[in-house]
Amino acid sequence: MSPLHEKITNDMKDAMRARDADRLSAIRYLLSAIKYAQIDATHELDDEEIQAVLRKQAKLRRDAIDQYRKAGREDLATKEEAELAITEAYLPAAPGPEQIREIVRAVIAETGATGPQGMGTVMKSTLARLGDQADGRVVQGIVREELAGRGG
Repeated sequence: MSPLHEKITNDMKDAMRARDADRLSAIRYLLSAIKYAQIDATHELDDEEIQAVLRKQAKLRRDAIDQYRKAGREDLATKEEAELAITEAYLPAAPGPEQIREIVRAVIAETGATGPQGMGTVMKSTLARLGDQADGRVVQGIVREELAGRGG
């Protein structure tokens, strides 16, 4: 069992002891997603693979939050936000907007993009550098801002 999997399992046991039903439910959901990914992969997942599963779960939570807000279900959105926070606690810290902006500016300089028509090229290179660490929507917003400021 990988160290991250052990940590999540131990946190589940702690939540059981503390009778923290919300945290327990969120952690069980994560362990279930990891188990399904493990079955699909036909081998025990390492920390990197588990982090990929957790990033996917975080994205699903963010999408659900957006949908609940659009439907006017603030109660469910708040519950999803709490579960998202639990999920993100197991992931390494994502780069902040300023770090992303620096990478975007470097990519723009390298590619010579001059306006919004270079969006695809800049997005592709930026996401390749960031890997799965940053939210694509945040990156897209920053790329759009930077390219708009360059004569678009």
